[in-house]
Amino acid sequence: MVVITGRPAAEIAPLLGLSPALEVWGLHGAERFYPDGRHELQLAPVATQAKLDELKERLRRDALGGLFEDKANGAVMHWRGHAQHTQVLIERRTRALFEPLAALDGLALLEFEAGLELRAGRDKGGAVEAILAEMQAAGQTPGPVAYLGDDLTDEAAFRAVNALEGAHLSVLMRTRWRETGADVWLRPPEELREFLGMWAESEKRD
Repeated sequence: MVVITGRPAAEIAPLLGLSPALEVWGLHGAERFYPDGRHELQLAPVATQAKLDELKERLRRDALGGLFEDKANGAVMHWRGHAQHTQVLIERRTRALFEPLAALDGLALLEFEAGLELRAGRDKGGAVEAILAEMQAAGQTPGPVAYLGDDLTDEAAFRAVNALEGAHLSVLMRTRWRETGADVWLRPPEELREFLGMWAESEKRD
C-alpha cells in the first residue's frame, strides 16, 4: 500500500504509526518519502523557482483576503469558509497572480475544492504512473490496483488507474456525491471499512 497526499510527506508518515512504514508520496506526488527515511522532492527550474519564491514572499505580506499556504514546491491559496462574494473576489485576485506564472517552465495550476495551487512537480496521476512504471521496470507484475480519494486533485489519479489494462478500481471516497471519473463511490467510514475488509480478505485468499 502507498499513500499519496497533498500534504508534505514528512508530516503524514509519522502519523500513520505503521510498522513496517508505508511509502508516502506528498505534495500531490511531487515529494516521495521512502519507508527507510530517504526523501525526494521535485522543484521547478532555478529561474522559475526564483519567480515562485518572489510570489510566495508577496503572499506572506498580503494573502489577498484568503489563507495562503507556503509549500516547498508551490504556493497555495484557500478561500473555504468565506462568504460567496468574498470567495469569488479572492479567486479572481489569485488567478490574476497565478495564471501568468503557470506559463513558466516547470509550473502548473492545480485546482481543488475552494482553492488554487501554483506548483512544480508531478501530480497524483503522475505518482501512480511512476509507481507502476518502477514495478514493471523491476520485473514485477502489478496485481489489482485500487486508488481511493476524495478531492478534485484525485481525479488525475483516477484517470491514471482507469487507463490500466489489468484489474483496477478507482474509488471516490466522500460523504457527498460529486461528478467524478472514479468507477465507484463509497461513503466513509462504514463503506470504507467494508471495502478495506473485503480487500484484506481477498489478499489472504490469493
